[in-house]
Amino acid sequence: MNAHISKAHSIINCLLGMLLSSHVLAAVYEMPDSSDDLLGEIKTISSKYEDTFIDIGRTYNVGYEELKSANPGIDPWLPGEGTSILLPTQFVLPEGERRGIVVNVAEFRIYYYYTSGGVKYVKTAPASVGRMDWSTPLGRTNIVAKVRNPSWYPPESIRKEHAARGDALPKVVPPGPNNPLGAYALRLGLSSYLIHGTNRPEGLGMRVTHGCVRLLPEDIAWLFPQVDLKTPVSIINQPVKFGWRGDALYLEVHPALEKSDKNPASADMTLITREYVKVTGSKQAEVDWELVAQVYREQLGIPVKVGMRVPVEAGGGVLSRNTDSSL
Repeated sequence: MNAHISKAHSIINCLLGMLLSSHVLAAVYEMPDSSDDLLGEIKTISSKYEDTFIDIGRTYNVGYEELKSANPGIDPWLPGEGTSILLPTQFVLPEGERRGIVVNVAEFRIYYYYTSGGVKYVKTAPASVGRMDWSTPLGRTNIVAKVRNPSWYPPESIRKEHAARGDALPKVVPPGPNNPLGAYALRLGLSSYLIHGTNRPEGLGMRVTHGCVRLLPEDIAWLFPQVDLKTPVSIINQPVKFGWRGDALYLEVHPALEKSDKNPASADMTLITREYVKVTGSKQAEVDWELVAQVYREQLGIPVKVGMRVPVEAGGGVLSRNTDSSL
């Protein structure tokens, strides 16, 4: 009997291993030197005939919108057999203090900074955020509660919305497969907002929530035991990110969540200039502004090298080439 039980356990463990290996957990990187801002490397894969961007995103731990931006012109529901798919697996770290959790709603991505064994790391994962009429609130807060197998208490506004669609919600949705919070929830110090899992991972990396930040089941399962109460959380909206790797200056641009109708060209240039000044400061750089304009127009969400640091002894001010920077 023991031999049969042992064999059964081996089979179960093997099956579990196969299931877990089908998904790549969120990438963990040792923190770069304080003067560097770039993580990871760009990768490409060849799609299979049955693939969709949802399948690829779950397998490689990238979000749906990230994949769409990085692969313009490719049908996200039917890429086709042998299509080259670019995986946006390189990132400029977002602005702000590199501590605790940072959510950048513009790139549908979360960053978690932590220390283990005296070594500093950052883990990054795709996220879903609030849709247009339920935007995820920006600002600084912290983790105020951790709940395993949470119940969901849908606000009256959400219950009315579902009722209008003929999908009545109870006042309390208990833990289980029908609970949209998944198996774990981190309550924020912002009323009614959470970082949580999901029972519908196919919607990950989209603008679909009622303001909460939603993670893949495997990512929230990793994050939940790592974070403590009072862990700081910063929620930002930064579609344009400049950053350094060594002496090279990179630019990463994501589509803005909200479009401005007021003099968009002027607003674009103001945004680019503001972010450029933040990252360069007193550093001197030679920048290809035509390439900057191209990267901004394409908005692929991929870091592109657009300039190089100029040694201080070279003299002069901040240099540039191709100064026609109209966007």
